[in-house]
Amino acid sequence: MHSPALDDDRVRSLRTRGQGLGAGVRLRTAAEAVERVIGVQAQDARAGALGIRVRTTGLTAAELRRALEVDRTLVRSWLLRGTLHTVTTADLRWLLALLGPQFLRLSARRYRELGLDEALCDAAETVITDTLAAHGPSTRAELTHRLATAGLPADGQAPFHLIRRAALRGRICFGPEREGDATFVLLADWLPDAPGGPAGEAAVTALARRYLHAHGPAAPEDFAGWSGLPATAARRAWRSLDLLTVRVRDRDCALPADRAAELDAAPGPAPDVRLLPMYDNYLIAHRTSALAVPAAHEQQVRPGGGQVRAAVLADGLARGTWAWRRGRVDTALFDPADATALATGLAAESAAVADFLGAA
Repeated sequence: MHSPALDDDRVRSLRTRGQGLGAGVRLRTAAEAVERVIGVQAQDARAGALGIRVRTTGLTAAELRRALEVDRTLVRSWLLRGTLHTVTTADLRWLLALLGPQFLRLSARRYRELGLDEALCDAAETVITDTLAAHGPSTRAELTHRLATAGLPADGQAPFHLIRRAALRGRICFGPEREGDATFVLLADWLPDAPGGPAGEAAVTALARRYLHAHGPAAPEDFAGWSGLPATAARRAWRSLDLLTVRVRDRDCALPADRAAELDAAPGPAPDVRLLPMYDNYLIAHRTSALAVPAAHEQQVRPGGGQVRAAVLADGLARGTWAWRRGRVDTALFDPADATALATGLAAESAAVADFLGAA
């Protein structure tokens, strides 16, 4: 039996529908949006917030901050690919157990380059956790000062790596913002009732299943690149899932079998315009962004050096870039002729971003 071949529009429809980014699909709450995509990249705090906003209906900055700091249904830490992500509290501990050891191993060489041996790292972790236990939420600068006072490395990149190591080991996580600065807290104090979850191979399988629900159609190599797990682990997970194989540009990809009905789903109202922030999942969750960004404009969205610019998305295809300048959305469409067709959607999205950032 031949695998069905999907055209580019159908693939984009499936991927945007899965992420709440197209076909008229939007999620109700910040937690629902984050749970859908598993984690929203949040190295840049504003981009991370906008990545949640773009998948929801009417989310305010105050509601997002409440989810992070009061209800604590969301939390930030270093997870997928070893980078900062916002995830649901329900997913944090099992993701840390799965991914933390992987990125600690990959960081060992950098620790050695910085002169951070195991004993020194352990001593720094004790200083960090003791500080948080005694003083509560503390900024990176405050933790760096404590490290220096204890005679531990406090210059250059050493404090960052020591703090990140404590987070990857499940000791700390991000806490409340204080006057625009991020703080860290003891994970066990901040989220004492956070559940566990699948472990070992079951955790890899669960993560792969969730990935495909949000980001499929995709191949094991896409999942490995997105998660930071080895390709061998990705292929094992694929074999344990109930999948529908499809052809995407002459490449075997997969969808969870329970998404098969979506292959024939009617398209939503077009054009569905979304203003994606920098480093959005939609643009980095696959080995190539060829289906999301026209080849002629790849350099405008991905100029190199790991940069991924904010993009104007319409029905899953990047049609331009945008930036927040002087209190307004400033767009640069690849084809000025698109301005008329996208005008209504752009106006609505621009107003929503202005409302969100204006109250942030």
